[in-house]
Amino acid sequence: MSSRNPEPPTTDRRRFTPKQVAVWTAVSLVAAVGWGVLALSRGERISAIWLLAAALGSYAIGYRFYARFITRRVLEVDDTRATPAERLDNGVDFTPTDRRVLYGHHFAAIAGAGPLVGPVLAAQMGYLPGTIWIVVGAIFAGAVQDMVTLFFSMRRNGKSLGQMAREEIGVVGGVAALVGVFSIMIILLAVLALVVVNALADSPWGTFSIAMTIPIALFMGFYLRTLRPGRVIETTVIGVALLLLAIIGGGWVAESPWSDAFTLSPETLVFCLVIYGFLASVLPVWMLLAPRDYLSTFMKVGVIVLLAVAVLVTAPVLQAAPVTDFALNGRGPVFAGSLFPFLFITIACGALSGFHSLISSGTTPKMIQKESQVRFIGYGGMLMESFVAVMALIAACIIDPGLYYAMNAPAGLLGGTVESASQAVANLGFTITPEQLTAAAAGVQEPTLVGRTGGAPTLAIGMSQIFSEIFGGEALRAFWYHFAIMFEALFILTTIDAGTRVGRFMLQDTLGNVYKPMRDVSWKPGVWATSAVVVGAWGYFLYTGVTNPLGGINQLFPLFGIANQLLAAIALAVCTTLLIKAGKAKYAWVTGIPLIWDATVTLTASWQKVFSDSPTLGFFAQRARYQEALDAGRVLAPAKSLEDMRAVVTNSTVDGVLAAFFALLVVIVLADAARVWIRALRSPEPLPTTEVPHTESLITAPSGLRGGGGEDRREPVETGRRSQ
Repeated sequence: MSSRNPEPPTTDRRRFTPKQVAVWTAVSLVAAVGWGVLALSRGERISAIWLLAAALGSYAIGYRFYARFITRRVLEVDDTRATPAERLDNGVDFTPTDRRVLYGHHFAAIAGAGPLVGPVLAAQMGYLPGTIWIVVGAIFAGAVQDMVTLFFSMRRNGKSLGQMAREEIGVVGGVAALVGVFSIMIILLAVLALVVVNALADSPWGTFSIAMTIPIALFMGFYLRTLRPGRVIETTVIGVALLLLAIIGGGWVAESPWSDAFTLSPETLVFCLVIYGFLASVLPVWMLLAPRDYLSTFMKVGVIVLLAVAVLVTAPVLQAAPVTDFALNGRGPVFAGSLFPFLFITIACGALSGFHSLISSGTTPKMIQKESQVRFIGYGGMLMESFVAVMALIAACIIDPGLYYAMNAPAGLLGGTVESASQAVANLGFTITPEQLTAAAAGVQEPTLVGRTGGAPTLAIGMSQIFSEIFGGEALRAFWYHFAIMFEALFILTTIDAGTRVGRFMLQDTLGNVYKPMRDVSWKPGVWATSAVVVGAWGYFLYTGVTNPLGGINQLFPLFGIANQLLAAIALAVCTTLLIKAGKAKYAWVTGIPLIWDATVTLTASWQKVFSDSPTLGFFAQRARYQEALDAGRVLAPAKSLEDMRAVVTNSTVDGVLAAFFALLVVIVLADAARVWIRALRSPEPLPTTEVPHTESLITAPSGLRGGGGEDRREPVETGRRSQ
């Protein structure tokens, strides 16, 4: 990349000490043994501890070696260079933020429904394929995308992904990227919001606890900026203590006369979410968004770490098979389609997520203090999310398979009673009695668990099973179940607020191509107008989905995984383009290989969903089946009336058209990007880029979690070979 210093860089070539050799040898052995047990076990049940060993060992190696290689050799981070947060600090969107707070914001913003729900649904195919994709995909694809996108956006004053595509690829590919990124983002936000509404509806405990995080965050924001500037640890202690009181207080409120005030209908929650999303988008980032996301991270990471410790203590046995028949025949009851390509679409956010690139080119690059922090925040944040996905997969795979399918199979297959559900599960090759289904529901104080699809209730069942073995036994299983439901809602809500702000940035960047004042992302009229457009767009789809269970956003849910992965293809294409234009073609494989894999998988899935002649898989085939029945006056499940049948026909049509439209946009982006690659490789001179010139940094800050910055701070970085 660019630099003002043409002198050859100094490098840190210290040899490993014997202690370091011993430590990394041990880490490698732990990972190797974990993978060996997972891969070679046949016919016997194994402990979930081996899955933890494989994942944690691999993460440590990936972060220490691969991420370090990318930051030093490929990106050539330069801490003498001022970031946009330092140069453009305006106290609203651009503001230098302590790396610990920013890590909390970034992780909270990227960690939504995907790492919780996707692995639970993909457990239908067994634990082994999901584990491999979650861990390997995160290390070599997801974390790389997040970190590299963050770096390139930071070098371009925090420009959005769509705008970078517009400026660096060209008009055709750029316009396709702008349209595709924005429309996909609206769908993703609406789907995430729908999950929150479903989790909080008629739940006074969850609603009170999550509502209290807003005033707590406001207090933390003013405390850290005005009352006690720089006292991050002090502010953290106070905030976490208040958060724990809010969680405990939620239980009290649920049993008190105040419960009615916090028992909200789905429609009311929609308006609450829209108002909150608007405020989070327009208020200064230090006031609400950053402290609330930072606070939420303690809840998110704390629960996941506690769950991991509980797994180590209880050593639960994986009940699921390593690879199931559904992975091969593509006729699974939870979702249709074979392992390739649909496993990689279902498990999206835990391994590779296009949504992350919106955060990495949205709020985070406008707040990061030093370039070297991209490793800790970008790469490290994705590894933490991948670990969340691993824990979700464990939670789904330790419960009885019969209960798993009784919860996740479609209602049309299960019927409306425990007897019919038991028979349907038996037809799938698993066993669970009506009495066991009734007892399982009574154990968590739910009227029934039959047909509780979507993944979230299954995750809550698995978490309650693990936690209750250590804390409280069967007497507290219901408590842990409802705690997990509230935890999932909190997990997802923090993605919506940051996503709305990112959508505002994106829309302002796009409109700035036509009306120059919009280019200033802190221009008040633009801020308010674009924020209203973004929340209005996803709020409309959300309200339609809530009021019409067979329409609205529910019709877009099958597109969630495909749209998310198509967005990742756009991000990886932009990153690959920028590496090649910067004279880094020899390193283009770092993002190019994940791009080829993601594009192959996702475009294959899109093709099958559009053109498959199976009604359980293809959108248009499903439309034809329901239209034929509708013409004959018959009603097919899940519809319950002819009006519902018409809704299914409409939904299937919209799904098919959008799937084809999004795939076409991505193909246009890839084709235009390939044109730029060829042109850059043939050009004797580097192609121009929009990277901002070097400005000397006047602030100091550590690179990683440790106060002294650890090894990163002592690493002189390789600076570029030419100025751009």
